[in-house]
Amino acid sequence: MSASEAAAARSGEMLDDYLLSERQLEAMYRAMLLSRRLEERMMTLNRQGRADFVIAGAGQEAAQVGAGMALRPGVDYAAPYYRDLGVMLVLGMTPREAMLNALGKRDDPNSFGRQMPSHWGSAARRVITQSSVVATQLVHAVGVALAAKMRNDPIVAFASCGEGATSRGDFHEALNFAAIHRLPVIFYVENNGYAISMRTEKEMPVPHVVDRAAAYGIQSAVVDGLDAVAVYQTVRPAVDQARRGAGPFLIEAKCFRLWAHSSDDDQTRYRPREELEDWARKDPIALFRARIEEDCLFPPEDLDAIEAGVEVEVRAAARWALDQPDPAPADALGFVYRGDSGG
Repeated sequence: MSASEAAAARSGEMLDDYLLSERQLEAMYRAMLLSRRLEERMMTLNRQGRADFVIAGAGQEAAQVGAGMALRPGVDYAAPYYRDLGVMLVLGMTPREAMLNALGKRDDPNSFGRQMPSHWGSAARRVITQSSVVATQLVHAVGVALAAKMRNDPIVAFASCGEGATSRGDFHEALNFAAIHRLPVIFYVENNGYAISMRTEKEMPVPHVVDRAAAYGIQSAVVDGLDAVAVYQTVRPAVDQARRGAGPFLIEAKCFRLWAHSSDDDQTRYRPREELEDWARKDPIALFRARIEEDCLFPPEDLDAIEAGVEVEVRAAARWALDQPDPAPADALGFVYRGDSGG
């Protein structure tokens, strides 16, 4: 039996230990819907000239929500990447807070309007403030994991990125250091096939990001990022192993980016129409709903009610956030130098 076959067998044995309840499945569906509807509203606001910039995770909701639900909110640390609205919602961010962030409002809890949208950060939720430079959050997560190991603190650091970020030195330095010291960190790559406009095969010489794990002697897995349940059942065992001292884990979720790289990007210049149409038929939210309906877990009217409630919540959050105050110009000068009061 090959190493990959053995890993698959072990994975199969563990699935029964990570079955999801109806309550958890309902929470998954709602979180994925909420992420999509929020980003749709944000994009509408952008086109109306009210939101300056949107960089969304549409199409990657299953990869994000499934992974986020494998963590312990408020206990484990997260260093998410800019598309990870789904992860943030699972960790406790509210629709109002997400809209404050998208609109750059003064009371945005992530950066108080001081950074671009989707630069997540929350001390209360143990979310590490993100830089605009991709892959730097992986090194930060390793630092958190090292501190946890030194303190015998049974937490896990979760660091996510796109596959383009794995071509940066920070990715390799983070994996190398975490492997040497057997740190409790999960490296989670949402491979949507594009580093902005560059296809995966032009940005790395191996077919899978996890092929690089062997160079560092760490465990790895590939998962269908369109299947939230499969993602949860892959990430959760890795989290539990890391918490018990088994060292780091590299997971690659194969997913797709339904929309352009950002609100300023024109993906029709580099993505064929047929590709977009094909992926649109594989929408992870529609696939999830079809699955739980087919399994007779929820009647269609209950799922319709969830969607209606999400729509109402998103519209209310957007209206409320638009009325909130913008940062004052002087706020940009606060907390820059030591002793600065911020006023």
